[in-house]
Amino acid sequence: MRSRVLNQLSDIAALVDAAREKADALVEAAQMIAEAFAGGKKVLLFGNGGSAADAQHVAAEFVNRFLIERPPLPAVALTTDTSILTSIANDYDFSEVFAKQIKAIGQPGDVAWGITTSGGSPNVIEGLRAARDKQMKTIVLTGGDGGEAAGLADLLLAVENASTAPRIQEVHLMWEHIICDLVDYIFFQRPSEVDRA
Repeated sequence: MRSRVLNQLSDIAALVDAAREKADALVEAAQMIAEAFAGGKKVLLFGNGGSAADAQHVAAEFVNRFLIERPPLPAVALTTDTSILTSIANDYDFSEVFAKQIKAIGQPGDVAWGITTSGGSPNVIEGLRAARDKQMKTIVLTGGDGGEAAGLADLLLAVENASTAPRIQEVHLMWEHIICDLVDYIFFQRPSEVDRA
């Protein structure tokens, strides 16, 4: 059991180290989001399962606060309204649950942030297509080569060498927190716990 724990921790450490190569892309993602917020636009986040939880987590970090006291920032997780999700899935198809919401509330200049460990989730792909049609910017967090979702991303952040979905999700959460911190720093230039550490 102990060796199993240590093997997993070694895998995670290797992925964290490899993630340093994404530093410029993380800065670019934060700048894209900050530019949208500065222009009165919003971020729409979506994914399935653990990625749905990530979408809700990040939306909460923007709307409430991350590490500093600051005004709320406009972000919406498209994974939370069960009436909307189930009516679309029932009346149309589950692949449309994010696309229909984006068609309803997305605006040019908003950011669509899709999260899919495989890069092949049909509803995330359809959401990204709808965002493109609405002239929104698109950020995709995924694994491997990004799958079909990669071709719909203005900015792709892919965990390239992870062997399992949990490892991809762990790196995604790290990247999400870094992006939240960078957006706060771009807007407010105030010290956080990161700066004091």
